[in-house]
Amino acid sequence: MSESDHALSDRLREKFGDDLVGLTEALGETTIEVGPTRYLAVAQGLRDDPNLHFECMIDLAGVDYLGYGQAEWDTDVGSGGFSRGVEGLGPGRFRWEDRPEAASQPRRFAVVVHLLSLHHNHRLRLRTFAADDQMPVVPSLKDVWGAVDWFEREAFDLFGIVFEGHPDLRRILTDYGFVGHPFRKDFPLIGNVEVRYDPERGRVIYEPVSIEPRVGVPRVIRDDSRYLQAANEGEGKAS
Repeated sequence: MSESDHALSDRLREKFGDDLVGLTEALGETTIEVGPTRYLAVAQGLRDDPNLHFECMIDLAGVDYLGYGQAEWDTDVGSGGFSRGVEGLGPGRFRWEDRPEAASQPRRFAVVVHLLSLHHNHRLRLRTFAADDQMPVVPSLKDVWGAVDWFEREAFDLFGIVFEGHPDLRRILTDYGFVGHPFRKDFPLIGNVEVRYDPERGRVIYEPVSIEPRVGVPRVIRDDSRYLQAANEGEGKAS
């Protein structure tokens, strides 16, 4: 971590104090976390304080932490060798009636904002968690950074996060009649309905999904010294 990054962290601690739920420095990046009630005020301070001057909002995204830290791969190492199998219980890989319960993951929905200070040449990640997982609501940053408009609409559409104070919070990527939020971890990867054009009716129709949930096992190619040796020996014989 450079001296400049440490200086930024010191400024953030001095400016926001107890408003910071957490501050981390890792991989050359600085991340601060604040509570949803202080989210808007901290964002305004990040923009307006001359020692910070984060005038540019680069990106805003929603995050669903349901199932965070849980693995769907079962690895077995023993005297017989190494094997790997798929449990098939990862996010989205289930039938809708068997979907995981949201109560298993506290602090489920978060909003992450990436900021840039052109004046000080600093980057910062700002994160806040919604207080209620059943109805995730956080303040809108539209009055702080105007460019956040469609980013918040996207997070609302895909994750169901409501941005209080947004002037036009509508879906932006899914269809008008779409039900649910497709980037939530309890939304099945196969979806809930299929859409096709019916030439007899002359319109698009919705039908129950007809495919079964499944887990694709990727092909793994490993470098093995035995194969390399055989290839080298073969080249030697050919010459």
